[in-house]
Amino acid sequence: MATETIHSKTRLKTVELVYCGIFATLMMIGANITSFAPFMVVGGVPITLQAFFAILAGLILGSRLGAISISVYMLVGLAGAPVFARFSGGFSQILSPTFGFIVTFILVAFVVGKIVEHKSSKRWYVGAALIGTAISYIAGTNWMYGAYMLWFGAPEGFSYGMAWAWMMAPLPKDLILAVFAGVFGYRLQNILKVGK
Repeated sequence: MATETIHSKTRLKTVELVYCGIFATLMMIGANITSFAPFMVVGGVPITLQAFFAILAGLILGSRLGAISISVYMLVGLAGAPVFARFSGGFSQILSPTFGFIVTFILVAFVVGKIVEHKSSKRWYVGAALIGTAISYIAGTNWMYGAYMLWFGAPEGFSYGMAWAWMMAPLPKDLILAVFAGVFGYRLQNILKVGK
């Protein structure tokens, strides 16, 4: 009986690791979706699906596993694998103005996961996804603005308002995907029962 319990716990941990690996991989694909869909580049800025997968990681895996899966993605990229947007990677990416979004995705997965761990209705799943989107935009845009002003070299005439204006192009897509993530995450979590 004790042996069966040990094997059951080991199996659960293995499943958790597999799910974390899957979401880290989905983040890698989402970061470079424009390689398969070039029309998703607006004004030279790649429109990625990273926020969508970070939110989905929190909704499906919960706060702990969701944050771990996004952390794995970030660490793989910092180690040099070309998994960030435009197939970039390496420790130097920490200085990129958009690196703040990658760090923020860890927080997004954690917060979204925490919300649905306590409120498990479809409405809360959608609400959590929208809150995750707001966190991503607020923290990521402020990091980007700070990076341009402090170390990256801002373009001429750059302002805080301009930083937010840049973020308006992907906003409709991210809001629609957040709602979709909430509905899809709610349905899938009821099937998988992971991380809660």
